[in-house]
Amino acid sequence: MDPPRLLFFVWIIFSFCSTLYNVEGRTHYHKKQKKPRLDYPSPVSEPPSSPSPDSPPDPSYIPSPSPPGFNDSDNCVFDVRSYGAVGDGSTDDTSAFREAWKEACAVESAVLLVPSDYVFIITSTIFSGPCKPGFVFQIDGVLMPPDGPDCWPESDSKYQWLVFYKLDQMTLRGSGIIEGNGQKWWELPCKPHKGPKGTTLPGPCDSPALIRFFMSSNLHVHDIRIQNSPQFHVKFDGCNGVLIENIAIDSPALTPNTDGIHVENTKTVGIYNSHISNGDDCVSIGPGCSWVDIENVTCVHSHGISIGSLGVHNSQACVSNITVKNSVIRNSDNGLRIKTWQGGTGSVSSISFDGVIMENVRNCIIIDQYYCLTKECLNQTSAVLVSDVSYTNIKGTYDVKSAPIHFACSDSYPCTNITMSEVELLPAEGELVDDPFCWNAYGVLQTLTIPPIDCLQDGFPQSLQETSTFGC
Repeated sequence: MDPPRLLFFVWIIFSFCSTLYNVEGRTHYHKKQKKPRLDYPSPVSEPPSSPSPDSPPDPSYIPSPSPPGFNDSDNCVFDVRSYGAVGDGSTDDTSAFREAWKEACAVESAVLLVPSDYVFIITSTIFSGPCKPGFVFQIDGVLMPPDGPDCWPESDSKYQWLVFYKLDQMTLRGSGIIEGNGQKWWELPCKPHKGPKGTTLPGPCDSPALIRFFMSSNLHVHDIRIQNSPQFHVKFDGCNGVLIENIAIDSPALTPNTDGIHVENTKTVGIYNSHISNGDDCVSIGPGCSWVDIENVTCVHSHGISIGSLGVHNSQACVSNITVKNSVIRNSDNGLRIKTWQGGTGSVSSISFDGVIMENVRNCIIIDQYYCLTKECLNQTSAVLVSDVSYTNIKGTYDVKSAPIHFACSDSYPCTNITMSEVELLPAEGELVDDPFCWNAYGVLQTLTIPPIDCLQDGFPQSLQETSTFGC
């Protein structure tokens, strides 16, 4: 054989052997895994960095909706049944979940699987990190806590059920349901709707938030159903880089303190393409939040989208760069609300509401700097400063029991730079209420509004010339 052909023949043999080696060498070690590995979609977009919750966010990054997921053949699946979980709706499977978490947490791109067709009960648990990057908590079955306060273990916290702590690059998703079993918690006599004429009665009142993410970063929660929480459904506290999309949250109207999504001390958040029906705030934004982007969210029989309450117990609150756009609020007590307590300090600034549809909503647009849960709050001079708030293309219908627009601003620290454009609100039924309320509110109308607003004051109050952002 001549030399060129000999070299070509040797090259073919070498390539064939090399391919065999690569295929046979790609194996995975699965601890306690009895079934073949399953493939699940992985999060397809991650924030550019993993800052600590205390470090300032990159304002150029706002989480955006991710495209459809893809199968990642490198995922390792840890099925909770392989660790002793029964999933019969009555057995306590807590220890199995904790053991599965412990092992999955140590593996990169691991999937902790809660399989379909099973109902798992676990007690209050803190799932702690740090874990290897790419961790996925996949809920395809039903996961729920014990049924009400009488079944809640005495040694467990009554303030929270599932806690995810000190995690980075974690995903919570699945085709299943996180069921809160909230009915018996809502019926506690201390709840405001249970006493005579809306009053409360003495007795235990602590109720757990269903899911809490604490001191974590680069989180992705998507394509999951969460329902009937005893208190807040999903809470983010001290987090940085949160993407929430395509989730459904559901609890009955008038269920107390069942906020859908609550964020506090959390920066760089995206909430997209989700449906929330509940008995309290649809989305609530607490102190210490900035760069929160909300788009294409539907809120039903709720208290609307709220910034606050802020400044309680004379505390400082700083909230900035909040955007709500292309969303719907339906059959709700409030629409777009900013609420602060007297006596607080700090500021709410750079807030944009754009393209929000109201359907039979009381208090469609409201700023309330006199927020109080009782009639016993004392007048105080200090207040959280509210400035740079824009309402654009806010349209729909309102419940005539209340004026659709209400600006009640502090005597000492007026609301400033309120901008209104293309605001058109008509009564859902009955006659037009044409008396929007303004107190110490400064701003400008860029277009005519329905109902007409003539109570906004022009310019900038002299009393605030030396005030910046109260230390924010």
